[in-house]
Amino acid sequence: MPFKSQTDNLVTKKLAGLGRHFLTALLLTAFTLVLMKLWRPLQLPGKPGWPEAALLLLATVSTIAAMARHLPLQNVLSVALAIALASGAATWLDVKTGIPFGQFTVGGNAGPELLAAVPWALPLAWVVAILNSRGVARLILRPWRKTRAYGFWLIGLTSGLTMLFDLALDPFASQVRHYWYWEPTQFPASWQGAPLVNFFGWAVVTLLILAFVTPMLINKNPIHRRPPDFHPLGVWLGGVLLFGAGSATLGLWPAVALDGIAGAVVAVFAVRGARW
Repeated sequence: MPFKSQTDNLVTKKLAGLGRHFLTALLLTAFTLVLMKLWRPLQLPGKPGWPEAALLLLATVSTIAAMARHLPLQNVLSVALAIALASGAATWLDVKTGIPFGQFTVGGNAGPELLAAVPWALPLAWVVAILNSRGVARLILRPWRKTRAYGFWLIGLTSGLTMLFDLALDPFASQVRHYWYWEPTQFPASWQGAPLVNFFGWAVVTLLILAFVTPMLINKNPIHRRPPDFHPLGVWLGGVLLFGAGSATLGLWPAVALDGIAGAVVAVFAVRGARW
């Protein structure tokens, strides 16, 4: 019986590994398709926008699957649901009041809306942004994971990386794809048409979400020395690359420059931390 149990476990692990590889292949295919669409018109069957929707869904599922390798699946799903609900509530509040991100109008390309206000894709974008930013932050902070303040640094750096991800996302979403349009504000300072309060709002909301969900992201049975997981870095950099490429199609060169510099700096620090 013990031998049979070990054999079953090996088969289960192999099947799970094959499933993750298949998800990764689908994710890369969708990413390539969306990237190609930015530069040349493609006649694809179905409704317009389905490659972008498929890419977001695959990024969400692959992120959850990657985290489930190290944490209980129910924890990962609970965290993803909490992020989606909290970010959706914050977006709904913003659409109604202009707080905490600034007033914006949802565009026709955003697709169906939740509660007649929230684009369906935004909560999933928050899930992808926060969970992968946390994974990148873990890589960067790997040399200091034994320090007492590691948890606080992890939350702070995750919030900063999520804000940086939104700095890359917003020009792509608002000006390239027209998923939403920003309304004029009393504050003249903006980034590619978006009020700066939007990005600080993303950081603050991320901090509040992490304060609630972090206990569910702590591995109660840690392995003494686990190899670094580069999946979050790949998803984070892939998103920034896609947003930068989209901004380039409209000549938004400050956004392209920021995306390139941010991607390079984050990649260097993440790889350096992972090699520790």
